Amino acid sequence: MPENPPLRIADVQAAVDAELQRIGPVIDELGDRFAAAGETLALVGGPVRDAMLGRSSQDLDFTTSAPPEVTERLLRGWADALWDIGREFGTIGAQVGGWQVEITTYRAEKYDRDSRKPDVSYGDSLNGDLVRRDFTVNAMAITLPDRTVVDPHGGVVDLATQVLRTPGTPEDSFSDDPLRMMRAARFVAQLGFTPAPEVVEAMTAMASRIEIISAERVRDELVKLICAPRPRAGLALLVETGLAAYVLPELPALKLERDEHHRHKDVYEHTLTVLEQAIDLEDRLPQSPDFVSRFAALMHDVGKPKTRRFQPDGSVTFHHHDVVGAKITRKRMKALRFSGDEIDAVSTLVELHLRFHGYGTGEWTDSAVRRYVRDAGDQLDRLHVLTRADCTTRNKRKADRLRRTYDDLEHRIAVLSEAEELASIRPDLDGNQIMAVLGIGPGREVGEAYKFLLELRMDRGPLDEAEATAALRQWWQEGSR
Repeated sequence: MPENPPLRIADVQAAVDAELQRIGPVIDELGDRFAAAGETLALVGGPVRDAMLGRSSQDLDFTTSAPPEVTERLLRGWADALWDIGREFGTIGAQVGGWQVEITTYRAEKYDRDSRKPDVSYGDSLNGDLVRRDFTVNAMAITLPDRTVVDPHGGVVDLATQVLRTPGTPEDSFSDDPLRMMRAARFVAQLGFTPAPEVVEAMTAMASRIEIISAERVRDELVKLICAPRPRAGLALLVETGLAAYVLPELPALKLERDEHHRHKDVYEHTLTVLEQAIDLEDRLPQSPDFVSRFAALMHDVGKPKTRRFQPDGSVTFHHHDVVGAKITRKRMKALRFSGDEIDAVSTLVELHLRFHGYGTGEWTDSAVRRYVRDAGDQLDRLHVLTRADCTTRNKRKADRLRRTYDDLEHRIAVLSEAEELASIRPDLDGNQIMAVLGIGPGREVGEAYKFLLELRMDRGPLDEAEATAALRQWWQEGSR
């Protein structure tokens, strides 16, 4: 069932009227320009759907009978700026005041069986353009300048009842563009809609078709899903239909067979709960949604399947699953063509997510706290979120104890940070001072001395120049390098 109450058609109409009034200065003049040139123009897709949901946007998508060169001519001199980066797909973009406009010639694209890119051909009618779109809620248009709603596939009713269907058969739709299967999961996560049974059946039967889609397109769709308001529902659909086995196989792999004594929790369900709890803690971060913290929550236990061991007493262990999980995470993110910075951030969080459990009830020395901050680096705030989210025990006393203990650790970090600027810990002597004290030139030995002083700084906190110099000389004389 849909997560939101059904919409009334009257409310949908009222929302559309309000949005058309807001965007009227742009759409009316644009419609008049195309009509005067003998071309048809319609607002289409996401902006129409969002208008019916009462959502506003500054991005407007249109479809037209005009070929790209005519669209460009009609926009030139009217728009503030033009770009044609999408020309090969029939799209011309423009900036008009605070609005971003994209106008695409009627299209009829589809994928060949083994192609990673669609064959693009121009269509000859609005209805022909709408039938090729992914879902009925995105296959509605408003013709301009007369503002007539065109809904040949029942998108208004599906929107009101929050059902996700395809304009034609889902098999044809997903064959034309297999990425639409992932888009179905994304809309479940974004809108709270329920996929129609035939959509789920087609996704399950055709899951392997996703392999022809480029890693970059899969990545972008996955990011949108994870950053949606309800990512758990979308991810569950990917797992249920078998799509996750192709795009994020580490997730269904977490459905470990339970041992007969149930000595360990359901890792898959635990992971989805950690993701939801991390989202609830995003107010601690500079931005929300925050993909890095969410993806780290999703991947934090992916090392468990490879490290699970049953002990003679029936207990279960996952030794070093943090380190193994970080390597698995790095490999998966590279395959999905994530940036180096994103890969480093997420894999660092996965590797460090267990570190806090060595804190006990506060037994860490100041040195250990400094190392915790140093190793987390610029991911410290996200590590706080992940560590707190990783507590999914139903034992309230245990959960409260863990929360209080982490509160204590954060307090100690704050106190030490104020006194020592932990975020930028460096040795008490720089490279030039090291060379002057030891009477040596640049080289390997300077680096070794730098590491010694950094460890000394971690262990003992800030030292004055005389103390650091004395310690360095003693280290040098003892031949510890």
